[in-house]
Amino acid sequence: MFLKVVICFLAAFVFVRGSFAQDEAPAPRAVALRHADHCDRIHRELSARAGALLDAVTVLAKAPDAASLQAARAAWTSARSVYGQIEALRFHGGPIDGVEPLLNAWPVDEVYIDYVTGQPAAGIVADRAKVPVLAASVLAELNARGGETNVSVGWHAIEFLLWGQDLDPAGPGRRPWTDFADGPDGSPNAARRRQYLSVVTAQIVANLRDLARQWVPDADNFRRRYERDPADAVRRMLTGAITLTSFELAGERLAVAYETRDQEQEHSCFSDTTCDDLVANQRGIDAIFRGGLGEPTSHDLLGLVRGKDPAVAELLAARLDATMAALRAIPAPFDQAFLGPDDGPGRTAIRRAITALEEQAEAIAIAGGVLGYDLPLRRGN
Repeated sequence: MFLKVVICFLAAFVFVRGSFAQDEAPAPRAVALRHADHCDRIHRELSARAGALLDAVTVLAKAPDAASLQAARAAWTSARSVYGQIEALRFHGGPIDGVEPLLNAWPVDEVYIDYVTGQPAAGIVADRAKVPVLAASVLAELNARGGETNVSVGWHAIEFLLWGQDLDPAGPGRRPWTDFADGPDGSPNAARRRQYLSVVTAQIVANLRDLARQWVPDADNFRRRYERDPADAVRRMLTGAITLTSFELAGERLAVAYETRDQEQEHSCFSDTTCDDLVANQRGIDAIFRGGLGEPTSHDLLGLVRGKDPAVAELLAARLDATMAALRAIPAPFDQAFLGPDDGPGRTAIRRAITALEEQAEAIAIAGGVLGYDLPLRRGN
């Protein structure tokens, strides 16, 4: 009897110890599955918010007034805050990479789309001769034609149509609702502008729904292929996180704006929501390492690193938190932050954020090395 008790105790000890070991060092497959679940959830949320944006734009097109324009702007901002999180899924041959130029191309040459100060008849909206039909296929074909700033579709085309030029240093663009209204107090191109806005919004909703279908479980899609090779899935996760951190955020979105002081280099310049974009991007990166579903888990990428080297995992976690704090510290609006004096709070905060991002990228590279991956890393100047 005593021997049986000892054997049962030892068996239970081994089981429990094995469970703890699994919690501390999850298998790559468990990490990949957890990440795929996160991708499915975030894409479904994004599709829902984009659908709400289309509903708001439809109301604006049917009954333009100050309230319907403001509601459309609020819906754009809401959907955009979720889109920023899925940008961490770029840069590794995933579903978003193929369609991203139709979603988030920037910077935008406003005059390519619609009127600007001093050019009241400019842009596709007014050009009935060259663009008689404002169909989705036509506007997609015109995207980046003749230059990368000739953006005609996507988030920032919609943003410009909703807010107009940002000529106010204290706030966003102030496009009047009458730009969408007919009649003596409205705009001569109001009908075309409403149609353009409706078409590009429906187009982005359709593209985002297509993306969401690529992450649905138990379907013949990207997710199924992704889950078949957990080691490659982990490589993709790391590559997206480090590339968004280093090349895109630290480089294109912060350093370029800081160095040039060019307001055209502000990401969401018409709505003045660039600071929100930066935080959303970091949330997406954080979700790659911490599971992203809103509840604690041991089956995440940070846990996989911890199983190999706890010190590296702690370093990476600290860098993720420090970067979020640094990005949140950049004062809005972003264009006024980088236009200030070098020793002012805005440019100081941007420099600190760039440094935090570079240090985060280094920590991701170290973590990748611990897991056996050689990751791309942009070195600071």
